[in-house]
Amino acid sequence: MRMPAAKKVKSLPPADVEAIFARFHEIEPEPKGELDYVNAFTLLVAVVLSAQATDAGVNKATKRLFQLAPSPAAMAALGVEGIEAEIKTIGLFRNKAKNVFALSQQLLERHGGEVPADRGSLEALPGVGRKTANVVLNIWFKQPTIAVDTHLFRVGNRTGLAVADNPLAVEQILLKVVPERFMLHAHHWLILHGRYICKARRPECWRCPIREWCRYEPKTPAPNGA
Repeated sequence: MRMPAAKKVKSLPPADVEAIFARFHEIEPEPKGELDYVNAFTLLVAVVLSAQATDAGVNKATKRLFQLAPSPAAMAALGVEGIEAEIKTIGLFRNKAKNVFALSQQLLERHGGEVPADRGSLEALPGVGRKTANVVLNIWFKQPTIAVDTHLFRVGNRTGLAVADNPLAVEQILLKVVPERFMLHAHHWLILHGRYICKARRPECWRCPIREWCRYEPKTPAPNGA
């Protein structure tokens, strides 16, 4: 996964990292992802479909898909064309349909129709990379993983929480610096912060709850009338 270059800032000291996650926890103790799912399998499919697509767009497409095929067996029975017909509003839907069909078959053939709880087995599935595996491990299996998408990569580098030039390095830094008691929800807090406040083109610094610790400069002023 290629990420945009980030302006280098100094890494935050441990006390500031602790303060940032304490503030996130204070605001939203139990952050949730925004993809809809009904079980581990539909979560996996939703995350695979979310690559280069919005969560809202994926949810719209999967509402009927998950009614028709909430299990690997039902999804495989739809076939590639049947899956395509349900997800054609999502970008790259043809390739994604092939991956969803193939991963459904592999789950049936190699895992008894169950979603595996280990990274290696997940990443061996078609269309499943490290980020997707981390999301499933975190949300469904409650493992303290960090799923680095473009939002989290941007927030890590802008704030000084994790200054690095590739997603894996950002992930590894966060696994070291985030206090253990905040680790389970860390990636949700950071992704949602990047999606709604620390935006790519114009971060909304004037309403940022962690601005006092953030290294990003100059802070974006409030628009007129805000």
